[in-house]
Amino acid sequence: MLLRPRSAPRLNAQEREAMRRACRFNAQLMDEVRKHIRPGITTGQIDKLVYEYTRDHGHTPACLGYRVPDAPPFPKSCCTSVNDVVCHGIPGDYVLKEGDIVNVDLTTIVDGWYGDQSETFLVGEVSDEARRLVQCTFECLWLGIQAIKPGGKVNDIGRAIVRHAHQYGFSVVQEYQGHGIGRRFHQPPDIPHYPRPRNATRIEPGVCFTIEPMINAGDWRTRRDPRDGWTVRTWDGKLSAQFEHTILMTEQGPEVLTLTQHGPQPGHQF
Repeated sequence: MLLRPRSAPRLNAQEREAMRRACRFNAQLMDEVRKHIRPGITTGQIDKLVYEYTRDHGHTPACLGYRVPDAPPFPKSCCTSVNDVVCHGIPGDYVLKEGDIVNVDLTTIVDGWYGDQSETFLVGEVSDEARRLVQCTFECLWLGIQAIKPGGKVNDIGRAIVRHAHQYGFSVVQEYQGHGIGRRFHQPPDIPHYPRPRNATRIEPGVCFTIEPMINAGDWRTRRDPRDGWTVRTWDGKLSAQFEHTILMTEQGPEVLTLTQHGPQPGHQF
């Protein structure tokens, strides 16, 4: 017997407002983090800031203690992925230095609802390649958002992202993807960042999900560090960047719930 995938939850008006509140705080937290990204700060200090700011506002860091199969509970309150780390970097003693790029991935539980986003920061002056990669990844995120409409196909997102990344000469990670979100951190629908053959999934009004392309300067393949069970690096050691927003599909089109007040907006040039 074939098992049908579970359908994506569709939020009513009250639930949509709850998601907006969760994502609004998460964006506020990202703006707080951006004040502190500079050479000399450790990724552990970033994590401490995330934990304290979140708890001081009465909310819960979703990453802390999060579990997946074949890995220990995640030990920190956010992910900090530096240079060749694609995602799930564990904050620690690493000191950010001039020329690094670092993705900070934040997820907060607000009254039982999850807000999720990430942003890649340039640390001081960076190489031309790093700047081009971050620019491309940011553009890929927004092209993916603009490609989807009520009832539209998930594959439209991946098609737009792959086309643009390849124009830059970069590759799209296929082993990690966006996801539905709401009262659960991860739920249907799956949001791959490349088109999958025969993927007929559509996004109807009321569905909440993330788009979070990971773009590599070299090969798209990745490897997970067996020592901590979490840190994912590029296969070839080249740079990787990521941006992420939480999206609510409305009857009028996609609503970006995690827009920051002080971060890059569509059309931004790094």
